[in-house]
Amino acid sequence: MDNTRLAKIAESPFTRLNALLKGIEPAHGYKPLNLQIGEPRLPTPPLVSRVIAGQNTLWSKYPSIRGTDDFREASTEWLNWRYNLPHGYIDADRNILPVSGSREALYMAAQLATPDPEQWTDGQRPIALMPNPMYPVYYAAAIIAGAEPVPVAATSETGFLPDFNSLSADILGRVSIAYVCTPGNPQGAVASLDYLKALILLACQHGFLLAIDECYSEIYRGAAPTGALEACAALGKSPKNVLAFHSLSKRSSAPGLRSGFVAGDPDLITSFARLRNLGGPQVPGPILAASAALWRDETHVAANRQHYANLFDLAEHILGNHTNFHKPPGGFYLWLNVGDGVEFTQRLWREAAVKILPGAFMAQPDGKNGANPGKLYVRVAMVDDVVTTKDALDRIAKVMG
Repeated sequence: MDNTRLAKIAESPFTRLNALLKGIEPAHGYKPLNLQIGEPRLPTPPLVSRVIAGQNTLWSKYPSIRGTDDFREASTEWLNWRYNLPHGYIDADRNILPVSGSREALYMAAQLATPDPEQWTDGQRPIALMPNPMYPVYYAAAIIAGAEPVPVAATSETGFLPDFNSLSADILGRVSIAYVCTPGNPQGAVASLDYLKALILLACQHGFLLAIDECYSEIYRGAAPTGALEACAALGKSPKNVLAFHSLSKRSSAPGLRSGFVAGDPDLITSFARLRNLGGPQVPGPILAASAALWRDETHVAANRQHYANLFDLAEHILGNHTNFHKPPGGFYLWLNVGDGVEFTQRLWREAAVKILPGAFMAQPDGKNGANPGKLYVRVAMVDDVVTTKDALDRIAKVMG
């Protein structure tokens, strides 16, 4: 009675990592360090616990799938400020929907976009586009929704972003949803304004949902990344066919809060609210109140961003002389070319007691030649304090030679 689609989805990268390292003793004399998961280890702002403690009466109320007026207004205020949107471009009631973290919403977006079999063109399954390598939820979401996942290379040759515009008309005509992450996970690439504008025009031309994952939007070095809604406004268009996904997990070091929002096309927001209401993943009232306070505070965000910038400066100092070292403009991952990511991950654990993630575990084999675009790489989560990170980087450098 199992859903057979589950068998088409690989185990999580972290389950596969545990299996890969099983039986390998970490190097003696070292404290084991875990840099495999993108879980911020900076303290969550104290205002979270204060606000939640002051909203205890809301625990006794069923939360609305649409959230509270205050949360939607705070999200709208932040979007307007962050992306300098035209006055009135985003309406708190029509364009915003709170979600239980961006992952949940990104997963459900494929269900929102994928049509029933009787609506398939010429009986062909609709397609879900995604970068390759990718955040694994995109692939899983496509499979469970009944779409055909089509990973598109996001390698050094393409600037670590997928070139959807290069796809054939036959493929684009079948697309129901396209995922893009900027800044990217795992590579940290940042999409330009022109790149996003071209994607938006493509989505409108072919009638698919463009899902822009912006959960790392506030972790960057240099200029602030352009956003999907900013690109829509620059085109002089409403955010039709476009949804932008935001989260407090990385921005505010609050992954346990499970809070974010989706913003964009008002018709899609209405349909998304209806879909999500069926399963009931509402965000509780006290969480919404704390989230609104976080969206209105930039002091902690600037401090977090500077911390990550310092870590990447440290990485450049320690690893910058290695061939193919790349300092990404956004996100908090190092995407290191080590020749063979699986072999290096095992060796690093065996020789230096540092746990990282093979790049191949975040990618799918190329449909043409079977090559895995993540094979050469490892992903290193730069989420610890300076002392721990320096220790880990020194060990990585020693094993890299």
